[in-house]
Amino acid sequence: MTAQEWLDAYARAWEERDADAAAALFADGSLYRDQPFSNDPYVGPEGAAAYWRMVTETQSDVTVRMGRPVESADGRRAAAEFWVTMRNGGAEVTLTGIMLLRFDGDGLCEELREAWHFAEGLLEPHSTWGT
Repeated sequence: MTAQEWLDAYARAWEERDADAAAALFADGSLYRDQPFSNDPYVGPEGAAAYWRMVTETQSDVTVRMGRPVESADGRRAAAEFWVTMRNGGAEVTLTGIMLLRFDGDGLCEELREAWHFAEGLLEPHSTWGT
């Protein structure tokens, strides 16, 4: 699985709020850090699924856009922007951020680190976003 394929599958899982599909993208023993200051990562596919069930519970009408990934020469690391519009607890919000990813030889994620920001309303990205 390429970084782009992984990101596409991640976006689909998020839009469908499918924690099992998201978990299937993570390797055994993987680390998922949802915030830069998080000391305790979610571990393995089970941890990713638990995190996803928790955070997507209040989300609806989710639209995910992924920027073009920037990849290392060996394809084992990638970074990508994401831009998400949704209703969260009924409120229209936009969530934008970046993911830093490390993959195993099969294309499963061994480590995901993300940083993100929320804004009220359904906002559109600027003209150079995601490139």
